[in-house]
Amino acid sequence: MKNDSFVDHYELLQISPNAQPETIQRVYRLLAQIYHPDNKETGEQSMFEQVLHAFRVLSDPETRAAYDVEYRAVASLKWKIFDQPSAVVGFEGEKRKRMGILSLLCTKRMNQPDQPSLNIVELEQLLGCAREHLEISLWYLRESGRIQRSDNGKYALTVKGMETLEDQSSQEQTVAQLRMLNAPTREPAS
Repeated sequence: MKNDSFVDHYELLQISPNAQPETIQRVYRLLAQIYHPDNKETGEQSMFEQVLHAFRVLSDPETRAAYDVEYRAVASLKWKIFDQPSAVVGFEGEKRKRMGILSLLCTKRMNQPDQPSLNIVELEQLLGCAREHLEISLWYLRESGRIQRSDNGKYALTVKGMETLEDQSSQEQTVAQLRMLNAPTREPAS
């Protein structure tokens, strides 16, 4: 299910998918004032209409519930790294999970530098792995200084974690270059 026309109302309103109705209403009022066409300094008709539509969807419990089903489906397609039934087990599986966690945290930091962390539930959903299968990877990444856990229980990438991703990327490029160099060449036909 790929939906290119899907609009992330939570991102548009700059709120969490877990936001309470009061928060949604408060943020809507603020954004509506900013984008209202009568506001000569910051008014923008199209943004005002988008904000209004997002508010209408998210402020009604029934439409929000339907929207959240689609939101979760789109988010899982966009982020999911592992297919649970075919996830590799053992050391190779752990390595893939660790790189998946680091990649997600790096992407989150690049896309939302003001909110660069993810909680365990978000990691479970995005990676398609149960919490029990992520615990050892999270432990290893924390203990090795590649990620940190804040007081609110969210995980964030550290400089050491970013360096690990860069090292992995350069190793993959080197392996690809070696494969190309060692590839058999065809002799020209005489």
